[in-house]
Amino acid sequence: MKKTYPINFSHIGLTVPDLEKAIQFYTQVMGWYHISGPIKVSEEKENNLSRISKLVYGKGWKSFSFAHLSSADGMGFEVFEFELNKESTSTDNPFKTGISHFCVQHPEPAKLLEQIVGGGGKITMSPQVMYPDEKPYIMAFAEDPFGNSIEIYSHSYELHNIGPNGPVQ
Repeated sequence: MKKTYPINFSHIGLTVPDLEKAIQFYTQVMGWYHISGPIKVSEEKENNLSRISKLVYGKGWKSFSFAHLSSADGMGFEVFEFELNKESTSTDNPFKTGISHFCVQHPEPAKLLEQIVGGGGKITMSPQVMYPDEKPYIMAFAEDPFGNSIEIYSHSYELHNIGPNGPVQ
């Protein structure tokens, strides 16, 4: 597989048992910026975040809250608290405490999906336009050959999470 340029990271997602405590830790200890949130997403709602979450997580997750943080160099850090999470320590499962996925930025997510499949991975969500009425940004999900979840953005983390009137809520 030919690689013509290095792919950069967009953000990392981490599930925790206490979102407010995590925001406090990562902003105070790590010095990261708190961009937006907490944002509540419910499986029973009909909006863009719920629609995308249903595609990513399937059925049965009920609800979660999350916040967007960023490092000094713009590396994004999403922190999630799932309603059904009963774990207090990492289990490497997106619905429990631990790292759930990482995200890379590529101008053509479909092309990167082809590369991932060619390297032994699989597509778990085909490319989707996240905000069809506002922004042309595309996202997709895949797994590496070991089942680790990879999110792909066509755009930067900041552009995805900041709208014309400020942070996306």
